Amino acid sequence: MRRQDIQLLALARQGDTAARCEAGRRYLLGADGFPQHTATGLDYLNHANVRELPLASRIIAESLALEDILQLQQEPALAKAAAAGSASAQVKLGVWLSVRHGRVEEGARWLDKAGAAGHDAAARAMAALRQPDADEPMTGFLNALTTSGDLDGPRVATIAAQQALAERDPNRLAASLRTALALLPTSAPTLTTELAELIAAAVKLAEASAKPLVGIDPQAIETALDMRTSRGDRDAAYALGRALCGIACGVLQPESLAAGANMRKGVALLLRAADGGVEEAWLHLYRMHGDHRLSVANPQMARFCLEKAALGGQTEAQRKLGALMLRAADTLADSEQAIQWLYLAAEASDRHAKTLLQSLVLPLEGGDAAAESAIELIRRDDPWLAVRMQLSRQFGLTKLEALCVDPAEGLRPWGLVVGKNPFISQIRLSAARAVPALSTAALESARRAAAFFSQSGRDAQAFEGDLRRRSLRQRRAFERHGLDEAMFFANATSMTLEALRLGPKWAFRAKEPLQLALAA
Repeated sequence: MRRQDIQLLALARQGDTAARCEAGRRYLLGADGFPQHTATGLDYLNHANVRELPLASRIIAESLALEDILQLQQEPALAKAAAAGSASAQVKLGVWLSVRHGRVEEGARWLDKAGAAGHDAAARAMAALRQPDADEPMTGFLNALTTSGDLDGPRVATIAAQQALAERDPNRLAASLRTALALLPTSAPTLTTELAELIAAAVKLAEASAKPLVGIDPQAIETALDMRTSRGDRDAAYALGRALCGIACGVLQPESLAAGANMRKGVALLLRAADGGVEEAWLHLYRMHGDHRLSVANPQMARFCLEKAALGGQTEAQRKLGALMLRAADTLADSEQAIQWLYLAAEASDRHAKTLLQSLVLPLEGGDAAAESAIELIRRDDPWLAVRMQLSRQFGLTKLEALCVDPAEGLRPWGLVVGKNPFISQIRLSAARAVPALSTAALESARRAAAFFSQSGRDAQAFEGDLRRRSLRQRRAFERHGLDEAMFFANATSMTLEALRLGPKWAFRAKEPLQLALAA
């Protein structure tokens, strides 16, 4: 470094404001024997004793490109320099106000001032902006300044898009992206990685905020989503997969995201998104593979995707899987698994799942308050019978089922299984049956019953005896207190019970709610 440069730095360190400003200018430009080092230059120009000087702001505004000013967060210095009369700063500030903040009139005033001061590019840019027949005046405006070398138009538009995304402003984001896309060089209009990432993020934001992306070419969006998908972006794969399959992404219609349909590619992208953790994609795949009219129809794949969606917590998938399994169930194990899925859907307030579960519970007569009072009367003399009555009331059991059920063995997370009746030889009357809990109170009642019978153990067997003895004690208790059996025990024929145990017969009885559950 030359001797005079060393002396300049010494003066700057001693607090000489002119020396500080000059040292900062040289570092920013890399001129007059100083290496270019932007951070050091800004340190000099942002020092407390020069920060408020118009000269310091002017040096920053005129030495740095607009895109650098924005990335280094030097907008306050830019505004000060423009107010102090710097034509270059006025151009940059006017551009930023127009592009980023949508304050075109205010930005135009700054550019007019620069043009009046002799800035030719500003005058040409304003002429392009005020062109009455221009489709995209902002594009022509930025092109004029980009051609003159006053700024990097595509980069400025990209920075504006980044800031709009950070503020989650879909309208400003779409406008900035339109400008950035329009400014791509015609010789090589390929999307940059950065721009593709912004477009994919804009699609996600538009879907989340329920606001459409206006004016962006679908082909550009499809290309951007494809680029992001190849880099492992599951959200981009999910959006593009739906668009190619003709599925709307919230308010975004498929034709606004892709130039045309491509079912096979769309399904592949949905599978990629689902494998990446987008659980909703499994349900879309189920619909695609389950539609026999489509070229991608595959019943086995449809069932697999439905199971994956149900495992992922999709309420609709849990309801449909439970309904399909229950319709085909021919064993107790199949019924239990089907009821488990329906119960999970009902827990998520799915009304169709609740209706299907209700179809598995036999109705009883009387009010709950009267039944509870009667149970308390019986509990004083026979607590085991009271527990059985409570279970029967909550789960709609027949008299045989209520007197023979083992609550400890039959308890399930979703309800109760009445095991095979050891005291009855007729298959239709003695077969096991799975009964769902229709309420939290019912499930709690089953848990209390299971705990009670587990604790009582041998005492329960000695006190209750066989079915004949239990039946006799129940009949006498009911006669003593004047209770109606219809309030506690369901009346059902063997054919009705068989229909509740076998899926195909149940499906015939519950045809209408089953159709609604599968169609919804």
